[in-house]
Amino acid sequence: MRPQAPGGALVSHIEVTAATVQRGDIVQLGGHPCRVRDLFQLPQGAKQLVFESGELLAIHTRTRLAAVRLLRRR
Repeated sequence: MRPQAPGGALVSHIEVTAATVQRGDIVQLGGHPCRVRDLFQLPQGAKQLVFESGELLAIHTRTRLAAVRLLRRR
């Protein structure tokens, strides 16, 4: 069973890569949660993540990050 977040959303702990990261994912960086606000495709499959704090992070195709994804109930 997956833990529930307030509002009826399900929380899923996942590993994300440049190919699987999505807007709204909460990525752990240095022990700090950072929510992905936007993302842009870079050359050779890399992506640039824009966090709600305004910080940027470019990730390579082989980069793997721990993340939390909220799954909405239907």
